[in-house]
Amino acid sequence: MTALLLILPLSACGMLGESSENNSTENVPNVNMQEAANRADTVLDMTLKAIKPEVEWVYGETTSQACTDWKNEETETGAVSRRRAVTTIISKERRGNFLGGVEDFWKKSGYEIIAVRDSATHPAVYAETPEGFRIRLMFGAKGQALLQASTPCAEQSDVTDPKEDTGPAPAPNAESDFWSASGNS
Repeated sequence: MTALLLILPLSACGMLGESSENNSTENVPNVNMQEAANRADTVLDMTLKAIKPEVEWVYGETTSQACTDWKNEETETGAVSRRRAVTTIISKERRGNFLGGVEDFWKKSGYEIIAVRDSATHPAVYAETPEGFRIRLMFGAKGQALLQASTPCAEQSDVTDPKEDTGPAPAPNAESDFWSASGNS
């Protein structure tokens, strides 16, 4: 399973409209990168709202890249990735609840779970929406829950950040009676 995750691209660039027979990109959706980024924001915001009890979070970095066709040539399309960092402390004992709750929400939303990383230090779950957006929830450094949504290829356009630039995400620092509980009390 780990080997799969190392080669599993989070960006869905080129996924929509490609067929296994011709690898064409002629059916790219008629949205630009900003519109795709807005949809990625919605996916992330809905995921965060589904977490109960609520958690505190901050906006993460927005990145974009040009898409390439099957000949590895740049096209007139690009993909965007949006991120959120949870600043609520999620104890090791609660990470399974956190991942499971998000996975359940994604399944109920019609998203396909495409991979799960069962790791003591960096567990993760990866999914794809019916529109081809790739999303992930993973635990990173210091046990911080990190969400990312990557768009399928869309028409090239400028992309604005979802909110003001907050710089690097702070380490988890917000206590929660539920999420921060160690289970040893």
